[in-house]
Amino acid sequence: MYEQIARNKRRSIAYTVLFVLVWLAIGIAIGLLVAGGTPPTAAARWRDASAGAAFAAVFAFGAVVFALTSGRQLVLSVAGAVPADPREFPQLCDLVEALAIGDGLPVPDVYVVADPSPNAFATGISPDRAAVTVTTVLLAVMDREELEGVLGHELSHIKNYDTRLLLVVTTLIGLAGLLASIAWRAGLFVRPRGRNGEQFTIVVLVAGALLAVVGFVVGPIVRLALSRRRESLADASSVQLTRNPVGLIRALRQLQANDLPLQRMNHATACMCIDDPLQHHRGALQRLFDTHPPIAERIATLELMAQGLSI
Repeated sequence: MYEQIARNKRRSIAYTVLFVLVWLAIGIAIGLLVAGGTPPTAAARWRDASAGAAFAAVFAFGAVVFALTSGRQLVLSVAGAVPADPREFPQLCDLVEALAIGDGLPVPDVYVVADPSPNAFATGISPDRAAVTVTTVLLAVMDREELEGVLGHELSHIKNYDTRLLLVVTTLIGLAGLLASIAWRAGLFVRPRGRNGEQFTIVVLVAGALLAVVGFVVGPIVRLALSRRRESLADASSVQLTRNPVGLIRALRQLQANDLPLQRMNHATACMCIDDPLQHHRGALQRLFDTHPPIAERIATLELMAQGLSI
């Protein structure tokens, strides 16, 4: 377990560095493109590339700082999460507190989402700044034992620092996708005037294309590289915490039967959830990019653990 925590901390740094390097490459490419009309001397190219890299470095640094300081709130806002009132959701708040104390963790903030899809996720850069979120439908359809299994799974993600890794990656990928959309709109619908107007449009469209590659090509590959094993580890950690695999098994069976996607979670943030309902009925090729192992496999593993505990 401690090895997994250390590995996730190293991965958070590695993927942040990778993001900065990709951003620098984009800046260099744009710098060279902007200066397309200047004399093609080595000094001029070096100056233009350096200017583009410097601009990209400033932006990349700002994006990383934003991911670490405001990424949690951004994810909660995207999901439409609101703080859970202990008077309205006493069982939820009591279980989170009891499980956190039992696992030696700070009690995370608790949020709920009004959504017709049963699901849950955790986010935060550290156990001290973490949050657990569940949908109101999950609270309605699951009993105390099943809810305990789900919450144990999410708290395990917090303890293993999976939440930091996913928060950094999803925030940076989401920003790239957002900027790509803005650049494409500006390039296609804004008509700048002057002799440099055409060059401006080309630069903006190229920037949008490069950002789109980061957001929609590099992003899925990176999420795939995060490994589905973290979900299986969180399942196992939940069983260790609750000493009851049956609750999580029954909870996963209910999630397996659900086909409703979360209304306000996108593809970047869906990997944080205990289950991605979009993957249930897709083809084999699409499953290659799933960040979650099939629920049937997770249930089978938990059933073996249950047999071991009962012996």
